[in-house]
Amino acid sequence: MRAVESVSIAPKNRQTIHTSLLFDSKSKSWSRDISLVVSLKTGNIVSTFHRDGQTEIALDDIDLRGLTVIPGLVDAHTHIFLHSYDETPSINQERDESEVERILRASNHLKAALKAGYTTYRDLGTEGMRDLDTGVRNAVNRGIIPGPRLFVATEALASPGGYEVRIESKDQGTTTGRISDPCSGVDGVQAAVRRRLGAGADLIKFYSAYRQRSLRFPPAAWPGALPIQHPPGQVEDDEDEGGDALFANEADPPTPLFTLEEMKAIVATAKRSKCPVAAHTTGPEMVIEAAKAGVTTVEHGYRRSKESIKALKENGTIYVPTLAVAEELSPKLLNEALEQVYDAWNSGVRMACGGDTGAFNHGENLKELLLFERAGIPLEAVLEAATMGGWEACGGDWCGRRFGSLEKGWAADLVAIKGDPRNGGIKCLWNPEWVIKDGKVVVEEAKLVV
Repeated sequence: MRAVESVSIAPKNRQTIHTSLLFDSKSKSWSRDISLVVSLKTGNIVSTFHRDGQTEIALDDIDLRGLTVIPGLVDAHTHIFLHSYDETPSINQERDESEVERILRASNHLKAALKAGYTTYRDLGTEGMRDLDTGVRNAVNRGIIPGPRLFVATEALASPGGYEVRIESKDQGTTTGRISDPCSGVDGVQAAVRRRLGAGADLIKFYSAYRQRSLRFPPAAWPGALPIQHPPGQVEDDEDEGGDALFANEADPPTPLFTLEEMKAIVATAKRSKCPVAAHTTGPEMVIEAAKAGVTTVEHGYRRSKESIKALKENGTIYVPTLAVAEELSPKLLNEALEQVYDAWNSGVRMACGGDTGAFNHGENLKELLLFERAGIPLEAVLEAATMGGWEACGGDWCGRRFGSLEKGWAADLVAIKGDPRNGGIKCLWNPEWVIKDGKVVVEEAKLVV
């Protein structure tokens, strides 16, 4: 800690938290024997001080000595209305699950996230649930349900036909709910951003590219559907099990959805209202264009490219690589993504940790940090990306609240774990003993208490 202050016994409207080993996310360093005084009214840290052998530990203090304490974790890329694709494909969740079921599942997802040490979620699109993420966010903020604080995008923006549930029977009158807010042209995208702001979005997300031509060579999407024979890009090697299907050799590769002019209009309109912007990207070209457009964060961007890293660095763009979902998709994809992430970090690109959580189970968010570690990024840099980096991805001071660092004036969000990650690595963060959000204990001795 940089600012260590002396303090007297905390009054009743304050709570003192004692730590032995504390991670400072700003300096990426460790401090010993620091105590935090928290306002129970604001949930903020009002002072910190270094304990000596004479410091009295009151019975009503929170005693985390003997544990390692880090700021509350931020998952910078989540979908609260999705659950693991291994359980149910996304199309069936979006098309077939009831609204009630999806809301109830979201409530369970938020509890699982808290128990895993996540005190903040950046949720990047409702995937068919329109603007209902704002209602869930408000329920958390009102104390009706427990969960991480939420920064929500409502519906993501995409060009008409760019990101939607694709069905072959639509000409027969079959309809499905939309999964994006379609818009086109500078005037159109400006209007779409204003719709999202009016709906209550904390941030704007748009798809810079997506597989918009799926119905040209449609996949076998129902039991008994016959596959398209000999689709373009088919790999002939039978032992390759489909080859590099997530890259060039596929029937429906991602294609750009917006022009650079349209992307710049999205960013400019959002930032006039102090609203951060996230861009779903695929290949290097779209990473470069999104960075040039001035987005706050680039999501995914797996393909290895020195040019895209240069663009991220030059434009101060935060990189959220979502390694955990890459691992779910393809080992080949993950290996390239790990190399790209290490190169980006080594080049000084700003990083935040977000796994595209929802495509895999909420509560298993730590997978993303483990993959950052596997990529070769040092422990302290991983923890910083999962705390301060997450705050910046949510908008930094545009959030209206500071979190991700344990210092005066910042939210009292913290996680206490057994063991020392400097020796045991990121895996020490599984199943935290204590989680405190806004100065309130939400997990105690590894049990949810809210």
